[in-house]
Order: sequence, then C-alpha cells, then structure tokens
Amino acid sequence: AQCGYTVGVLPLQDQVALRASYFSCHTDNMVCTNSIVFTCSPSLPWSPREVTCEENYMEVSVRSDVACPTGTKKDDWDSYTSATTDWQVMFQRVEQELTPMNLSEAQKQGYEFDLTDGRLVFRTPYGQPDSFSTEVNGVPVEVVHATLFSRQSWVVLMVDLVAACSLYDGSYDDDGYMMWETPEVLHPQVSGLHDTQVHVGVDGELVEQPVAEERGYTVQHNATVQISIPYNAEGGYRKSFVDDDLYEYYVFHLYLEQISVDEDHVDTRLRFHRTLYTPLLPRPVFTENRTIHEEHVFTIYLGDVPDDVELAAVNLNGHKCTIPFTNTSSHTITKVAHPNNTHGYTLRVPFGDPVVIQQFSIKDAAMQQRLDINYTLTVLPENEPFYHLASVMALTDVSPPVFDAVCSESGISFKLDHRPFDYLWYISIDTELLTSELAAQHSYIMSNDSQSLLLNVPLYTHGYEYKDITLKGFLGTFEILVRDHETSEVQSSTVKTCPFSTTELIMCSTDGRMTVVADLSRAVTSGGIPARTNLVDKYCGPKEADDSRALFSFPLNSCGSIVKLNKGSVTYENEIFFSKKFRAQKNPDFSSVTERVIMQCTYPLAGLHRLFSVYRFESDTVGFGRILHSANSTEDLQSPTIEPTTVLQTPVPATRRGTRPGYHPPAQHIKVSSYLKNLSKREPNVQSMRSSREACINVFHTETPEKRKHETRG
Repeated sequence: AQCGYTVGVLPLQDQVALRASYFSCHTDNMVCTNSIVFTCSPSLPWSPREVTCEENYMEVSVRSDVACPTGTKKDDWDSYTSATTDWQVMFQRVEQELTPMNLSEAQKQGYEFDLTDGRLVFRTPYGQPDSFSTEVNGVPVEVVHATLFSRQSWVVLMVDLVAACSLYDGSYDDDGYMMWETPEVLHPQVSGLHDTQVHVGVDGELVEQPVAEERGYTVQHNATVQISIPYNAEGGYRKSFVDDDLYEYYVFHLYLEQISVDEDHVDTRLRFHRTLYTPLLPRPVFTENRTIHEEHVFTIYLGDVPDDVELAAVNLNGHKCTIPFTNTSSHTITKVAHPNNTHGYTLRVPFGDPVVIQQFSIKDAAMQQRLDINYTLTVLPENEPFYHLASVMALTDVSPPVFDAVCSESGISFKLDHRPFDYLWYISIDTELLTSELAAQHSYIMSNDSQSLLLNVPLYTHGYEYKDITLKGFLGTFEILVRDHETSEVQSSTVKTCPFSTTELIMCSTDGRMTVVADLSRAVTSGGIPARTNLVDKYCGPKEADDSRALFSFPLNSCGSIVKLNKGSVTYENEIFFSKKFRAQKNPDFSSVTERVIMQCTYPLAGLHRLFSVYRFESDTVGFGRILHSANSTEDLQSPTIEPTTVLQTPVPATRRGTRPGYHPPAQHIKVSSYLKNLSKREPNVQSMRSSREACINVFHTETPEKRKHETRG
C-alpha cells in the first residue's frame, strides 16, 4: 500500500491481478529529464489535483510549479529531502495540529512522498494514526490532511495535500442490484460544489454513457453519488457456492471517476476502485413435470442451472446412472442451453423402464408409476457436489397383456413380458387355463420365469385352426386368450396366422368336413396319376393335384364315406382310388400291387351335436385325422376296404340329371348326448348298452320325409 500497489486474487476469473499507481515506487517516471520511454500513460491529462481511492491506500497528487535546476534528477529530490530538515510534514486533524516531522520519519511510519515531472505525490495506507474518520451525508469517509512545507533561504514553500475517500462497503437490494455511494463533497479541500461529473466503469476502465445505460448502470446525485449495478450486468462476475444447498454471489470491480470544480475553477478528479459483492444468495434449481401421458414416458425438466454447475449423475429410484447415459439405456437426458447464462436438462424415462416403480392403486383402479429422482450436480471448478430431489407419478389404465408372436417352419412362438399387474388376468387356450400341465398334455413347449413367458406351439397340436389349404401350403392360426381373473371373461386375445407347407396332411373340421393332401408318390412310380384319382364315390375327384399329390375336401358323410361307432367316438373313413383304365393306358405293365391310401376322421361322441346331417354337422372339437398307407392287391381297390360289423356306410344315390354328385337327402338332426340321456329314462337296460364294447346308431336315409321320420332308430 505504501508503494502504490494493489494485489488481488480473482478466483472467478482464475487470475491474480496487480494494479500499480502511475506514481508507484518502482514505476519509472519522467523526472526533469528531456526524454523517457513510457509503457503506459494516462488516458486523460492530469487534473491540477488527483485523488485516488484504492482498495488499500489513498493517494493524492498535485501539480507542482517548482522549477527543477538544469541537470537535476529524481535522486536529487530524495537526497535533498533526506539530508535536510527544511522539508517537513505536519498532519492536521479536526481542531488540532500534530507535531511536524521530517520526511524520512514520515516514511518510516508508512507515508510516502514523491516528486515527479511536475507532480507532487502523497500516499498513505488506510487506518494510519494521523488520519481520521468522519461521516458525510450518512456515508463513512476517511480523511488525511498533510501539509508539506520547506524553508529555502528566505522563501517558504507550503503545499496542502488532502485525501478523502468513501469507506462505504456497498449494499444490495431485493431487486437484484448492488449499490455503492460516495458524498459529492468528501472534504472542502478535495471537492467543490460546482459542475460535478461522474463516469462509471469496470476493472479500471470507464465505459461510455450509452454503454453504461445499456448495461443497466445507474448514477443518481442527491448530496451523495449513488451507483446501482445489476447483479448480472456485463462486466460483473457470478459464482456458485455450495453450503448444503446451492447459493451464488456476484462480484463487480467498480471503477468511478468524479470530477468537481471548486470556486477557483480548479479541477479535482477523484478515482475510486471498489470491489462490490453480494452475500450468499439462494440459487434454487427447479424441476418441471412435462410428461405427456399418451406417450407413456416420464419427461422431467431440470432448469435454471448456472453455467458453472454441471449434472454429474442421476439416481432413479435408487439406481445410480452417471452422465452421459449408456446407449443401451432406455432412458435419455438432454442438455438444453439458454441465452441467460443458464442451462437445463430434459430427462425421459419410459413408464415401462425397469427403474420405474409400478404399483396397482385399488383406489384409482389404475396402475401407478412412480419415479423418485435425485440429481447430483457439481460446482466447477471445485467439483463440489449438491443434490436436488424430485418425484413424479402417473396413473395408467391397466390393459390386458399382449403376446408377441413369431412364425417358424414348425409352429408359432409366443412371448409375453411380465408386468407387475399381470396378475389381474390369466391366460387360457380356448377355455383351459394355460399351465405347465396343460402344455405338457398338448405337447407345447413352455418356459416361464420372472421376466417373461415363452410358449412354442408346434404345428398340428391342439388349438390350431387351418384354412386356405392348397397343394402349395395352408394357413395355420393359433389364438391365446386373456381372461379376467375374477369373471373369466375374455378381455383380449393374441391371434397369429402363419403360412405353412407340408407334403401330406389331413384335417377334420368341426363343421363336418374332411380335407386331405395325400402323398401318392409311391403309386405314381407304378403308373398312377394323382389327377385321375377318386374316392369311394367315383364322382368325388380331387380339387387339386400335381405330379405326386392330390387334394380332397368333402363333407364327412358324402363321397361314399363309411362310419364306425366305437365306445365314446365315431370314425368317418374314405379311400383314394386310381383309375384302372387310365392306369392301363399309361403303363400296360402296371404291377398288381400298389398303395392303398385310407383317410379317417375320429370325433368324440360327447362333443357331437348331430350325426349324418346333410345340411349341418356340429362338433365341439375338431376331429382326429389319420392317413393310412398300405400295400394291397389292385383287385381290391375298387371296393370298401374296412368292413366292421357295426359300420353303416351312408348310401350314395346315383347321380341324376339336375342332382349334384354325392347328394344325400336330409336326415333328422340328433344331439347324441341328449338322446342317450333321454333314452336312459325309458330303457332300464340302456346302461349296459352304453357300456358295451361298441354302440351303434344307424340312420337310414329315405326319399320322402314321411318315411324318414319313422325309419330313424338307434
């Protein structure tokens, strides 16, 4: 301070600042010399009197009219003042004068006097014993009044050196302004009452008035000069600080010049350097729930984050996620920049993310998703952490589970990812609850763990429906039902239809139709032609054929089918025949032995509603089909191949003009289960009949309804 230096550490700028007076101890000034190299010069000419109020010292310099003899150097002034007692200084206080002392003694007490090119300089640190404090218009002021005098021969030189500085520390208000003030008249000998001008700057440099106004600097005169600076004004600095929570403070290196003109029209320029700062101010960040429920994604915005604060991690319901998130994560976070030196973060987490807590709310009859968030933010560059908590919740109408289904060559695979509320439903195949026992019974391949249910349904197993059957392939459909756990009502279903291809198949539908793709390749090698085949009824030919296969589709009780009734089941049977005539033409040496192809559809009696019905056939389930390949003599191929004692072959009338081939007159509809039940009430011996090895129901078709009603018997 005595030498005219101010040193400060500026952590916000990450700098150390050194500010030196133009008259500091180690500054080379022009002292009565003809030339000197300046590395720095004042921006304005020196006023007759200059007072500088630095952070740690006061300095006053006045214009000196003392003529320097030719050849006099700066060291001559130092030598003269230290070698003679003629130059003395006397400090004055209010209503008292202190004892004069020579300059060397004053220097030992911390005062500095210097003579430069036309300027006489006096500098003193604050708080010296010879200075005094006072209050001017409510503002604290420190004043030092030194009178320098010398007797040279018969001439006495006397210079009044007065420095006065405002000691106001500054203040702040709730509107976001830092304020500082100084009296317009610090001391009668320092400033006057006429034409006072004030200019404001920052970091030791003044700014033009329009620039100051644009930045929000304001200057008011009312016995005192009041300066107001916005917290976030350009040229200032802010810093975040952690003390359990997040705070901030603002720093502004104020520079002010005040020019006053006294009654003698002598200018006095006062230069003020003051660092203004606010106390710790709360700086809360905030979270805003921006979730759009239809997207089923939590969207949370963390905002008002200062530039010197960064997000380091996010804790989601106890799961710590560092920033940035990994690419495999289903949740994302995006940084959002703002022009007001803040930024924010947008966090997105799907409702179905594993970190989200799922809980069924009985009160709301909906699924509750909850996400508790703990943001970890750090203040730079210290990396001091602090935490911000938030919690969001959403209610979702619960929906039945839906399977993902995939086709394969051998069947259909279903997958269901478990959800916490899936216990509200159960899965069934038709009416049967899907269990591991049911899967084993129907040859399904099932695995079920805490994550998902996998069900592989091989082709031709229970539950398939088939349609659009051609020689090229067919469509297989399998349906999984989701039922309400309490009412068993079907809430949803997953239906998957896949294309399949096969060499041979047989299907026995619930509406009484047999569909067969038969592989006739062994007969073809002996001269058979699939397109020239027929069933027992020679008018029932294939619907489609190629070089080795034939497709037949016909009602069970047509085309010469025979019916076998066994205990608890009924079997419909037919056979494929090759044309002898065409076979002989094709291959005169045709072997006497060829393949027999027999087709059977078996239905359980308990599930049948009607038998031998031309117009309608009803079964609760599809039938079990078989294709039997065997070798037999060709002489036997044109007659029925199986003759059980209890089998009745439905008669097939000859084709007449206007009558379609395979036509059967209508028969009475019989529901077998109810018929036997009613019969048991009339016939005491019916139980023995039902428990016999085989039971037979014969229905004779007649040409007239009058006869038909008397000829139906069981």
